[in-house]
Amino acid sequence: MCGVIGVYLTDIVEEDINLVDRIFRQTMIRGKHATGVTYVTQHGLKTIKEPVPVTEFLKDHSIKDFVFNDSLKLIGHIRYSTSDLRYNQPFQGNGISIAHNGVISQDPEVWEYETQTMNDSELILRCIEKGDHPLDTYKDRSMSVVALEEDRLHAFRNHERPLWRAERWNGYIFASTRDIFVRSGVTFGISKCDPMVHYKYDVSSSLIADQTYYDPQLEDLQC
Repeated sequence: MCGVIGVYLTDIVEEDINLVDRIFRQTMIRGKHATGVTYVTQHGLKTIKEPVPVTEFLKDHSIKDFVFNDSLKLIGHIRYSTSDLRYNQPFQGNGISIAHNGVISQDPEVWEYETQTMNDSELILRCIEKGDHPLDTYKDRSMSVVALEEDRLHAFRNHERPLWRAERWNGYIFASTRDIFVRSGVTFGISKCDPMVHYKYDVSSSLIADQTYYDPQLEDLQC
């Protein structure tokens, strides 16, 4: 069990920073082994990840540090380790970074893509880089995913892992559970993300449910 966070907020104020800080701290209930963030800077994406709990991570890396051009665009990962702590998330590639909660495969001999680590969550990144979609390639595995490009936030899940979103006046925040939002003080605009749907958000548009992918669970229900 891990926690993922996605944030895309513009024209931010102090309360936005405080809210995201609270969401990170509340997500620690899903893991204390490692914490990581990818955020947008003037030079592109930057990733910081350390094998420490959220509370320790935030002592050295304030949410304020991730603000750029009055915007807060980031993904975060709070880890409960099931494998080597050298291989923490997010995983950053060429122009995109991902954070994944779930299990793809614990057997590297059958992995479909080449990876640089022994963490199977990296397969999500390599799948996307190859032009494939994890909801197609790994539809029968477990996943909730947030991904960040410089100008867009992505989020998707299948039935095996939770993912929720909160609509704000200046953007969207994604978190693993509704309880995390509630404990962080969010009292409105909370919705559960539909499984097998790819959500996209950028400053030029409202939240887009871009595509619905084949859902094997629906087929099971019809049999």
